[in-house]
Amino acid sequence: MDEAVIYTILGEEGFTKMVAAFYKRVKTDELIGPMYPEEDFAGAEERLRDFLLFRFGNDPRYQAKRGHPRLRMRHAPFPIGDAEVKRWLELMDAAMEETNVPNAVQFDLRSFFTMVAHNMKNK
Repeated sequence: MDEAVIYTILGEEGFTKMVAAFYKRVKTDELIGPMYPEEDFAGAEERLRDFLLFRFGNDPRYQAKRGHPRLRMRHAPFPIGDAEVKRWLELMDAAMEETNVPNAVQFDLRSFFTMVAHNMKNK
């Protein structure tokens, strides 16, 4: 599915709800949660939402605030192995289910998230 179609289907509101549902889970997760400073959950949520809006909707906010995504560099300080990748993907799958992301969109987003998550591995 074309990325612009995904954005058209979900829109900013759909991405916002999905990312909020994801971070609701991250906050209580014993594996991934400790990677986030408690005072930065809102910032992390905003950054992921803005990144996804940039990636799928060509929204300029992320680049205006943060420049090039440089995801691997930004995630380098965090120990990310197979367990962390698996958990991140599980939490995102649950968030997509909770927010009723259509199955066809989930399939394509899951492919994207899987590729990106595996690229973040550093241990």
